[in-house]
Amino acid sequence: MSEKHHPYPALPEFSDEERVARAKAALDRLKTRRSCRAFTTAPVPREVIEYAIRAAGTAPNGANHQPWHFVAISSPETKRAIREAAEAEERRFYGADGDKPKASEEWLGALDPIGTDEHKPFLETAPWLVVCFAQRKGGIEEDGKTQNYYVNESVGIACGMLISTLHEAGLATLTHTPSPMGFLREICRRPEWEKPLMIVVVGHPSDDATVPGHALKKKPLEQIASWI
Repeated sequence: MSEKHHPYPALPEFSDEERVARAKAALDRLKTRRSCRAFTTAPVPREVIEYAIRAAGTAPNGANHQPWHFVAISSPETKRAIREAAEAEERRFYGADGDKPKASEEWLGALDPIGTDEHKPFLETAPWLVVCFAQRKGGIEEDGKTQNYYVNESVGIACGMLISTLHEAGLATLTHTPSPMGFLREICRRPEWEKPLMIVVVGHPSDDATVPGHALKKKPLEQIASWI
C-alpha cells in the first residue's frame, strides 16, 4: 500500500439488528431537534462549542480542502453589533420601515405560519453565535489563492454535523440567514474570499419558547425517498 494512504479505520462490528436499533435511536434523538427563537442567557461552556466545531471539521469535503471557518462569538458587544446589522437587513426584507419589502409576497406568505419578523433578540440573548463561513479559495493551507471545490456542499454538510452535535449535547439551536450577510465578514474580521453562509445560534431555550405547529409537519418517508 502506498505510503500516501492508510488503512481504512476499523468500524464497530454490529449485528443487523443492532445496526437497525442504533439507526432508529439516532433518528429518535434527532427528530426532537427544533429551531428555537427564544433563548435564556444561561452560559454554555466554551468546551462544548469547541467539540461541536471539531465534529463539524470532520465532514466530507471537496479534495480535503476543508473550506470552512467557524467564528464562535460570546462577546456581548459583538453579538449586539451583529443583531443591529442583521435587524437593519431584516427591516428591509420585511418592509418594516414603510418601504416595499425586498421579499416577494409569496416568500412572506411562506414565512407567515412560522411567525418570523424583523426582530431578532436571540442574536443578543443566546450565549453563543457561531458564524459559519465558506472559503471560496485557500486550500488546506488557507493561502487565499488555491481554488476550493464543492464549497457550498462541503460547508452545508459541516453545518449539519455542527447542529447535530450541539443537539446531542442537549442544546437548542437556530440557523439564521440575514440577506445580505456581507456585514458578518466585516464584524468577524474575515478575508474577502470567505462567504458568510449562516449564523448558528446556540443556547438553552427559555421557558416561553414555542414551536410553530407548521414546523411539526414533516414529509413522510414515501415522499422524501425512492427505492430502485
